[in-house]
Amino acid sequence: MRPDGWHLTEDVDEFLARAGDFLRSRPGPHVMQLTWAERVRGRGAASFGAEAAVFGVLDRAGEVHGTFYRLAPRGVALSPLTPEQADSLAAHLAALGHTLPYVSADHGTATAFAESWQRHTGATPRLRDTRLRLYRLGTLTPPEPPPAGQSRVLGEEDLDQVMYWCGEFASAVGEDVAIDAGSWAGTRFADKRYTLWETPDGTPVSVAGMNPLIGGQIQVDVVYTPAHLRGRGYAAAVTAEVSRAALAAGAQDVVLFADLSNPASNALYQRLGYRRLTDWAVHEFS
Repeated sequence: MRPDGWHLTEDVDEFLARAGDFLRSRPGPHVMQLTWAERVRGRGAASFGAEAAVFGVLDRAGEVHGTFYRLAPRGVALSPLTPEQADSLAAHLAALGHTLPYVSADHGTATAFAESWQRHTGATPRLRDTRLRLYRLGTLTPPEPPPAGQSRVLGEEDLDQVMYWCGEFASAVGEDVAIDAGSWAGTRFADKRYTLWETPDGTPVSVAGMNPLIGGQIQVDVVYTPAHLRGRGYAAAVTAEVSRAALAAGAQDVVLFADLSNPASNALYQRLGYRRLTDWAVHEFS
């Protein structure tokens, strides 16, 4: 145990044994910690790069106060931390010689860590233009009436369709990822279940995905409608279907991220019953 309380490990099972109860006690703010720990445990750390994944737990007097993970060479992702806790982690990682391209966390934590990282390393932080809001579902309120058509859950036989839609989504949000049959299994898109909204003639017009149930929670992730088909209620209909499926699968909490620069999508999620949980930020380091 370090004097500052941070315990680092490359063993995801050890990380979850130490911090699992803490993360599950507030699954919404810890959605990224839970999701990526399960991905690493399920696929193996080697699936995400040559360097070992690093997980950290802030443990003081036997009580967990915070966590982080890093899949090098990516940045560090943090659970909610106080400024003092963020500073202790920045000092610890700087002393270990980590070079971080960015920090990702709730807005307050990310800002506090970025300021501390600059003090400890001299690296200049820059707030990434894309700002996200994390929503949690209250009472689901599907659109009435829904648009003409029906939903269809995609299966293994629909892999080409899934890869096409995920490629369109990734391109639209600026994700630099190759999506094809050879790379698919290593992407973050491979462990989701997808639902299409189709018009009465069977034309697919919108897609939504959801992550597996983790810690009593499901994250709706990937909601996409081609630009020329927006404004017709397709995204609302398919998101409602996926949210309903998440509840039916046993989720106590259903969460999703929305880009704050897109007022239409934020308003849509709120109409469906999603309520703001916290704002998210990424600070990049020069």
